[in-house]
Amino acid sequence: MSRVLVVEDEAHLAQGLRFNLEAEGYAAEVVGDGEAATDRLLGKKENFDVVVLDIMLPGKDGFSVVSELRAARNYVPVLMLTARGRPEDVLKGFASGADDYLAKPFDLSILLARLQGLLRRSQWIRGAASPEANETRVDGGGVGDFGTFSFGGKTIDFGVLELRSGESTIHLTLMESELLRHLVRNDGKIVSRKQILDEVWGLKEDTDTRAIDNFVVRLRRYIEDDPGNPRHLLTVRGVGYRFLAKPERG
Repeated sequence: MSRVLVVEDEAHLAQGLRFNLEAEGYAAEVVGDGEAATDRLLGKKENFDVVVLDIMLPGKDGFSVVSELRAARNYVPVLMLTARGRPEDVLKGFASGADDYLAKPFDLSILLARLQGLLRRSQWIRGAASPEANETRVDGGGVGDFGTFSFGGKTIDFGVLELRSGESTIHLTLMESELLRHLVRNDGKIVSRKQILDEVWGLKEDTDTRAIDNFVVRLRRYIEDDPGNPRHLLTVRGVGYRFLAKPERG
């Protein structure tokens, strides 16, 4: 039985979610603010399979909660609830380390589908770390749904959401991993910001693309020897970005 922690300050919504989750076979528990959530997850180190986290909480908001979890290397899947589903809130949530989002008001069946997707994704990550799944694609050889990709002395392990460079290991958030996967799949091709919004984050409407630029700045710190003079993740002015596993010399 999967354990779900619901972090929601609206009591009627929180109890309704708990009732419906339990009816679907989940073990659901509720807390009403961010401090209580971090106490359960970090202080008491309780194990939950997924967290349903509202952004607008009294005191510590949802962005702060998920940021603290990731800083403490707690990678429990987080489904973030947003009041209006504004793209800037969604991207800020992803930047904080959230795994998925759902705008209020929402249909219960959609929430259940998103939770099931996150749980399957966790199982996929564990399964992808197995030797038979962990096929390595090297220097522009392509990447599928499993395995690793190596370039420029670095290796992205999509199975465990890690980027390794020598003795250093960086744990990626799911969205960082998905953005890298999308760029790698399009090795050598220009990928527009609109394409990233649509195909990586599932956002159909216009939004401030600086959020994407901030993601790229962070990825460059991970994959570039000199982030200020990138060779693998290039900006195509006015359009988007281009990933090169084998950059041209010079």
